[in-house]
Amino acid sequence: MLIPPDYAAWLAELKTTIRTARLKAGLAVNRELVLLYWRIGKEILERQSAQGWGAKVIDQLARDLRAEFSDMRGFSRTNLLYMRAFASAWPEEAIVHQLGGQIPWRHNCVIIDQAKDRPTREWYIRKTIENGWSRSVLELQIETAAHRRVGAAQTNFDRALPSPQSDLARDILKDPYTFDFLGITDASNERTIEKALVLRLRDFLIELGVGFAFVGSQYRLEVDGDEFFMDLLFYHTRLHCYVVIELKNTAFRPEYVGKLNFYLAAVDELVRNQTVDAPTIGLVLCKSKKGTVVEYALRDIHAPMGVSTYRTALPDAMAGVLPSIEALTEELQALQGGEHDDLEPDQ
Repeated sequence: MLIPPDYAAWLAELKTTIRTARLKAGLAVNRELVLLYWRIGKEILERQSAQGWGAKVIDQLARDLRAEFSDMRGFSRTNLLYMRAFASAWPEEAIVHQLGGQIPWRHNCVIIDQAKDRPTREWYIRKTIENGWSRSVLELQIETAAHRRVGAAQTNFDRALPSPQSDLARDILKDPYTFDFLGITDASNERTIEKALVLRLRDFLIELGVGFAFVGSQYRLEVDGDEFFMDLLFYHTRLHCYVVIELKNTAFRPEYVGKLNFYLAAVDELVRNQTVDAPTIGLVLCKSKKGTVVEYALRDIHAPMGVSTYRTALPDAMAGVLPSIEALTEELQALQGGEHDDLEPDQ
């Protein structure tokens, strides 16, 4: 049988159409599920307020719903309590359509559990939608307070980049960066940390954020017959620019800016595609910094760059405050009779 010459192209288009339809169907099912849970939670809240429902009524409701809908796993006592908390967090149905209905139910449960005020919850929902975070990545972002760190680096982007690129560039940088996944001590030197980051590249890219593509470590540049090696080179797919990261295992020093400025000029001249790529961005990552020193160091620099700090382990004070995900899960199961696993699976 002869295959038409345009069959392969048509098949590729058809596969894309099918995948798109499946994705839309999955999102529609998820929205309906989340909206159903919100409505149940709202009913529980209203009846508790009007009729003084107690815990025993919730227990009875869970048993009755599970008996009637035995093929569904979302009607445990634990999940009914999440529905109530969800409806309490989002009283307006329109917001549920715009935010909570756009992410899986289990993601909503994580946010309700671990983010305690409305603006913070909205931030994590929007970032989950924007970046497609899995539940484990979402938990990590909340645990490390990403909402406080994103966009917090000291930069000169407002002077060195046109708007709105300056705002977009600022939002890709954090302060501080958390490299506690490395499992190494603060005494490690720069090369040890750099090698460890490359070995744990997946975790490193998650911490950097969506859009970073790894180009190389100790990336070689030849300038006027001399060799120079940049610590880390990335390409940002959303900003369409290279990003040079210089890693320093000391407090920030003004001379770091001069070296990074040289690297940015070299990358712009030798690596960057002048017709496609935006100006290269630089980031100094150091153990600590003083704001005024950084401000003065960046003041007359025209190349876009920023300065952030990093840590290779959670500070002792924070480690005592933030329990691990495993500890949180064990505590929740102990408090609620081990019913946490009965929550509806992700859609």
